[in-house]
Amino acid sequence: KINKILIANRGEIALRIMRTCREMGIATVAVYSEVDAMLPFVRFADESYCIGKPEPKESYLNAEKIIAAAKKTNTDAIHPGYGFLSENASFAKLVSDNGIIFIGPSAEAIETLGDKTKAKQLLRNSNVSTVPGTDKPIETIDEAKRIAKEISFPILIKAAAGGGGKGMRIVRNSSEVEKAFQMASAEALASFNNGDMYIEKYVENPHHIEIQVFGDKFGNVVHMNERDCSIQRRHQKLVEESPSPFLDSALRKKMGAAAVKAAKAVKYEGAGTIECLVDADKNFYFMEMNTRIQVEHTVTEEVIDHDLLKMQIKVASGMRLPKKIFPIRGHAIECRINAEDPFKFTPSPGRIQSWHAPGGPGIRVDSHAYAGYFVPPNYDSMVGKVISYGATRDQAIRRMQIALSEMVVEGILTNIPLHR
Repeated sequence: KINKILIANRGEIALRIMRTCREMGIATVAVYSEVDAMLPFVRFADESYCIGKPEPKESYLNAEKIIAAAKKTNTDAIHPGYGFLSENASFAKLVSDNGIIFIGPSAEAIETLGDKTKAKQLLRNSNVSTVPGTDKPIETIDEAKRIAKEISFPILIKAAAGGGGKGMRIVRNSSEVEKAFQMASAEALASFNNGDMYIEKYVENPHHIEIQVFGDKFGNVVHMNERDCSIQRRHQKLVEESPSPFLDSALRKKMGAAAVKAAKAVKYEGAGTIECLVDADKNFYFMEMNTRIQVEHTVTEEVIDHDLLKMQIKVASGMRLPKKIFPIRGHAIECRINAEDPFKFTPSPGRIQSWHAPGGPGIRVDSHAYAGYFVPPNYDSMVGKVISYGATRDQAIRRMQIALSEMVVEGILTNIPLHR
């Protein structure tokens, strides 16, 4: 039984995990940086410990300080949330080596799936469809040009350890390969300390569809349908919804079965997301697997009426997953509210002078922000998420429009006008 959980994260996801823990009667420990001392997740935790300066490497990325806090508080388990150390295999191993439960997959699964080339090899060996491309890192420009010619342009040069659009370039002809390869590799090295690159066929105008999966310690894997994350800017998701308006029931069933097969191939435990591209002819291709809870888990929660954080904790405690279908009821949409210029996409840190969160039927707001909160420049720009739920997609859209019109954030710029 898990009696106490340390939350190795900040902001809205830390608060979200904390709420589920309190509902389950589990004590919580918050770790925080100096700049986050007044955030709700720090104030509402049963115990709170400052672990360093605002820079992530001094606090939320400092594994040793987090482990020290866990030991000091006799923590049973650590929940990493998303971002920071959530997909760091070394951290997962360090947690386990110290006799603490890591609420997530094994270090081995994180390592395998975190390297996109290894993941693609594994999935191809399991007969799961992947985007045509390389199975191992490209070593030279000449090799890159040869492979690009073989699979035909346009191509995508991607970081093997990447994510969030970093270390990625679209290339449409052979004259662009060398410059794009060098720039992407340099960006990947700076962002992930790994400059390895691979190449895949660029799918034009795709739908970005992801399948929510869960695995337990007994080899059982279930899927919880899909989310459509096609509305993005600079490869960063802005709007997510479930179910996808593009998928039909037959394709949903087919993609769900493939996702389960992929997760079973790595003996996956906990919450994970199989990310796919679906082309205009409804052919789907595996891209990657995220080994954590997603920002957009909320829309799945709304349409299947299950708390995914609670399920994460129960699976980590040794619960056997039910062998059941999770039917979709209604429609849900999430808009990420970012502290940024809504059209230039430049960050807008600063103090929030006024904050009013919308409400009403079918509206949920997950946020750590409040009037007087200073949005620091050190972390991701997201200050909250607005989620609408309706019996139909049209109703969910109308409710979201009302919520966005009611939401007030003054003192900083946000992307609310873009969402509207």
